[in-house]
Amino acid sequence: MFIKKGCFFGVRGIFVMVNESVAGKDEYAAKDIKVLEGLEAVRKRPGMYIGSTDKYGLHHCVYEVVDNSVDEHMAGAGEEIRVTINKNGSVSVEDDGRGMPVDMHPVYKRPAMEIIVTKLHAGGKFDNKAYAVSGGLHGVGISVVAALSKEMTVEVRKAGKIYAQTYNIGVPAGDMKVIGTCGTEEHGTKVTFMPDESIFTTLDFEYKILATRFRETCFLNAGLKISFKDLREELIKSESFRYEGGLVEFVKWLNKTRNAIHQKPIYFKREEGKTVAEVAIQYSDSYNENIQGFVNTINTIEGGTHVIGLKTALTRVINDYGTKKGVLKKGQKLSGDDVREGITAVISVKMQDPQFEGQTKTKLGNSEIKGIIDSMATVALTDFLEENPVVGKAILVKASSALKAREAAKRAKDLVRRKNALSVGSGLPGKLADCSSKKKENTELYIVEGDSAGGTAKGGRDRETQAILPLRGKILNVEKSNPSRALSSEMISNMITAIGTGVGDSFDITKLRYNKVIIMTDADVDGQHIKSLMLTLFFRYLPQLVEAGHIFVAVAPFYKIKKGMKEYYVYNAEELKTKSAELGGKLEVGRFKGLGEMNDEQLWDTTMNPKTRRLKQVSIADAVEADETFSLLMGDAVAPRRAFIEENADKAEVDL
Repeated sequence: MFIKKGCFFGVRGIFVMVNESVAGKDEYAAKDIKVLEGLEAVRKRPGMYIGSTDKYGLHHCVYEVVDNSVDEHMAGAGEEIRVTINKNGSVSVEDDGRGMPVDMHPVYKRPAMEIIVTKLHAGGKFDNKAYAVSGGLHGVGISVVAALSKEMTVEVRKAGKIYAQTYNIGVPAGDMKVIGTCGTEEHGTKVTFMPDESIFTTLDFEYKILATRFRETCFLNAGLKISFKDLREELIKSESFRYEGGLVEFVKWLNKTRNAIHQKPIYFKREEGKTVAEVAIQYSDSYNENIQGFVNTINTIEGGTHVIGLKTALTRVINDYGTKKGVLKKGQKLSGDDVREGITAVISVKMQDPQFEGQTKTKLGNSEIKGIIDSMATVALTDFLEENPVVGKAILVKASSALKAREAAKRAKDLVRRKNALSVGSGLPGKLADCSSKKKENTELYIVEGDSAGGTAKGGRDRETQAILPLRGKILNVEKSNPSRALSSEMISNMITAIGTGVGDSFDITKLRYNKVIIMTDADVDGQHIKSLMLTLFFRYLPQLVEAGHIFVAVAPFYKIKKGMKEYYVYNAEELKTKSAELGGKLEVGRFKGLGEMNDEQLWDTTMNPKTRRLKQVSIADAVEADETFSLLMGDAVAPRRAFIEENADKAEVDL
């Protein structure tokens, strides 16, 4: 435990509060704890509280506990958090704060620590006193983590004593006790929990997932330090994260695989009423837009009103600046796409009572925030550009280049953005073999590598529900191409036309023509490359479809085993070994070089039949990491990609 003057480890609430004043460390006691309801539903419906019971939900438990300590930092108290994955697979989170209240609650006549841990929505964040800002998307807090843990122990150091209590699936195993003494200046809380294997499908915490989260958290909270250790293996993994530069360091880190066109990022922090907005922006020579939005440290991967407000201000200010400086001719106007080409930006908002919506409940919906951010950003950006003309010129040159490319390719872009992809004669690709069903929820579009495989797929498909679009060769790498060139590409244009939603500002998910868009490529190296190119296209131009769960990858078999008159299909070398050992005897093993080698029936049985096929749904668990990965692997920077390959070469699967 650390020697500090104050930090409470409280519970994150579903109702996220911003208080007019922050209680001092001496004011925070049992009387500040308000109880809203019990824990009855948590174990019956865990997905309602942590999203799922798979890997995502498991890691979410760690976030819930850590974010309580982060809330203390945002309240101006704690400075350091230590997170440890213990040898037995449990997780410990230790902060340097005031420590959870341990005095008796005036209503419930039990120690406040026990009330916080055992009562859902019990904490110091519901009465506008103890916290200025608290984070939390689901806001389930430590009580839900306790309910879903086989065992949880909470230790508190304060006033010279060490208090502790253990809970089994949210129920106290005994009374809170004083288990020792400590220095009078020592304060803080330590929580250790072991997830319940009867609840979660996996108990294997992934170091990289947690490290990524902690890194982002420290970027968003300048000066906060998170120390992270994994003790499960002989070679202990450990990292410490602390960024005094906050968001400025964040955008530089996001751009580490790109070439920045101005070294000094745009940065501003503004406050209006109870809303605080912090923004950092840096442009690179890439063609892609990367705007990361956060609300009370929650990554709003679907954007929302705060991101819209920033985009609106950015477009207006740069147009005005370009006109004033004579770079834009009379009548010329930069579009939002022009202004945002090559941008990397982070907007972090601290606010009262955020309302989340969208497919994954990570889209800010508060209507008033758009105007607030627009107003703040307009003033701040105007001031910055006037004071930093070199940066302003670099941005104008970049945006003007995008404008010229857009005007030169206007006809091709208009083809992609046509308004009615569903109407008769609307220009659907000639190679598209459409399905007959008009019920979108039942339909699938297979994007298939090669004419040969496309022909087989057309013959083996379910014509009512499955549409086939063959591609000839590899599509353009959109990571290295400007949008006009990318959208002028015949293959990319055909794909977007068939999908029907349009791209960019004209994107409309209601015009999606198929419920599932399935990438189907060969299982060899070329097929994996084509798959990567298509995933890059979807992430950069149609991320909404990924976020909404409409993009899938078909898993094609790699081998065919023949024993007598029976045939078996396996999908990798490991399965081949297992199946061969199971079958025994004399076997004929053949390797598929491509989907086109299969006949109609084989392709249907192995890859297209909903009852037997294997599909992988594409999702974005972490938008920041996804952007980094695509930029690293598909971008221009060679050295970082070489380093990545060297570091991960031993993890590659090689089939001989």
